[in-house]
Amino acid sequence: MGKKGHARMKRTAILKMGSALLACSVIFSAAVPAWADSAAADKLIFKVKTGSTSAFMNGKEEKIVKPYSDHGVVMVPLGLFKRTFGSEVRLENSNVVKVMYGAHTISMTIGSPIAWVDGRKVKLDAAPAMVSGTLMVPLRLVAEGIGASIAPESTGSLIVSLTPTEDAVDNEDVGIDADLGKTKIGNSFYQWTMNYPSGLILGSGEQDESIVSFSDSEDTYYFEVHAKDQDVKLGADELLEQLVEDAKDAGEIVVDRESFPQAKVPYARIIAKDGDGTFWESRMYYSNDRVYEVYFADLKAANYKDLKKYAGLLNSFTPGYNAADKTVKDLSTVKNGMWREYNDDYGVSLDVPAGWSVDNTNMYYESKDGSYLKLNVSSSPKGSSLEQWSEDLKTWLKESFVQDAYQIVNTYPMEISGEKGLVNEVRYNYGDGWVTEYEVMVLHNGYRYYTEYSVPEDQKGDLSKFKDLMNSIDIDFEVVSDTFGKMEEDAFLISKSKTTTKTSKAFQYQINIPQYWTANQDKFEKSPIEYQFVGGRFRITAEKSTSLDTAVSQLKSYYAEAAKYQKDLKLEKTENITFAGEPAVSITLHQVKDGIPYSARQILLQKNDIVYTISTSLNDANATASQKDALEQTLKSFTWTPSKSDLIKQPQS
Repeated sequence: MGKKGHARMKRTAILKMGSALLACSVIFSAAVPAWADSAAADKLIFKVKTGSTSAFMNGKEEKIVKPYSDHGVVMVPLGLFKRTFGSEVRLENSNVVKVMYGAHTISMTIGSPIAWVDGRKVKLDAAPAMVSGTLMVPLRLVAEGIGASIAPESTGSLIVSLTPTEDAVDNEDVGIDADLGKTKIGNSFYQWTMNYPSGLILGSGEQDESIVSFSDSEDTYYFEVHAKDQDVKLGADELLEQLVEDAKDAGEIVVDRESFPQAKVPYARIIAKDGDGTFWESRMYYSNDRVYEVYFADLKAANYKDLKKYAGLLNSFTPGYNAADKTVKDLSTVKNGMWREYNDDYGVSLDVPAGWSVDNTNMYYESKDGSYLKLNVSSSPKGSSLEQWSEDLKTWLKESFVQDAYQIVNTYPMEISGEKGLVNEVRYNYGDGWVTEYEVMVLHNGYRYYTEYSVPEDQKGDLSKFKDLMNSIDIDFEVVSDTFGKMEEDAFLISKSKTTTKTSKAFQYQINIPQYWTANQDKFEKSPIEYQFVGGRFRITAEKSTSLDTAVSQLKSYYAEAAKYQKDLKLEKTENITFAGEPAVSITLHQVKDGIPYSARQILLQKNDIVYTISTSLNDANATASQKDALEQTLKSFTWTPSKSDLIKQPQS
């Protein structure tokens, strides 16, 4: 990200949600009610009633959006928990709200009937919803989830009480600095710390915590902290150059700039004015093999010099984190080096190593060093068993890798989320090093739950994580049964002989594509089309060109020039052939790219004024008989279809 323009675009939504979460924090003068006098002195208490626009929070009456009942569930403003108990509230991805108190974490999605309480999946009879700009949540779920108790009154009110944890809060403060004794904020995983003033509100950010945003309750300023990995060290002047370039790219006017090469942690800063007239101070640091960016906007400033009053706040930013400093509130959710991740659609939760890229929608998680964890849910063929599934996976491996490029190490049982499972432990090598892969299979109620954990041989630390990762997986098997009917089959287990006929009217050809191939581009009325499969690719381009000879000459020149700089590129054969009944030129080459040796072939031909180029590639490690046969049969299936003019010319019967 790193662009303040994007930060400002997010700001409106963040502040709107922040206001919604704090909507019930307006305090009214009121006498302390009798019920509060009898409450235990060590308890925090609020009292609400459906249909009432008033609530009592620790003895004070406040105006709120009135609670209501939805399918028998009492829905209350989320701000009640923050205001009364000091619960921490976070917004992620604009619709995921997390409530944290002590050791408890509740995750809810606006509009979703699924919530997670301390990693346990919970079905809701009523989903969180926005009402008049306030987020309404199920009272019992949140209250009991953070350890509070609920008791009814004869008047119809509900009393919610909580014994505070060690991190007791000052409930007169609605900012994130509500924790007693906390005067700084930071992130222990990304290693940064800074001071913060009273009234600061935690906003949205990236799911991986690499970006965190803040604003104040008076809407006078807004800022973000970014942390991103970078191996190449940057000096203060280089950081300044980057800041200026970013500002210009965003269409901003830089009004002040400076670098600080002699600082304890060298950094650079600029002040720029955006198109809305807002002044931004941006700072950039390099430390801990990361670039840290701080973007600060003074929403009231009339001149860039007005930002000087925030110098103390900005100067307090430090690329470092002292775990022993008890005055720092840690914003990181990393526990034991792991993030807890969820996928509501399939009822899956699991731990993922902190720092890995996260794609919860597709349940794909990857390290920057090549290890990955992927989960998939599909329908199970009738009569399928774990043992048969295991054998199918082994067959796929044998058909996809040549004999010296794979090993079947072992097959053994493993329990996953309380269900009997089976693990295939295998190894394979595309040519750039061996990879260990654990293929974990679970069958339940007609569905296959498949987990693939793949680790390059040089990532020994990731290999040791396998059992812990599998033990962390929690699956609510009823979710898929309730949500899905018949699902698609695993593409890589489809027979390599099954094909689908594809036709291009625009380019007048027809071809049979193996069903186990994965489409990258498959709009046949456009060019190009492209498919991939394990270790290989198939591509067709169709372009208007001056002539086939010119296209062939240009391609030969390209390879000749490339061979001067790529010693592993070898042009093996160029020959004239007939393809689909037309004169064609076939070029075959062999190359090693990124350590992986492969063969490639290009067939060029011309029909009418269009030059067609059909390209195939196949890694040496994946050049099995079945893979080569699938490619060959695909090429043979290429035929021409008649044009409209040809159909008109045909005699009538």
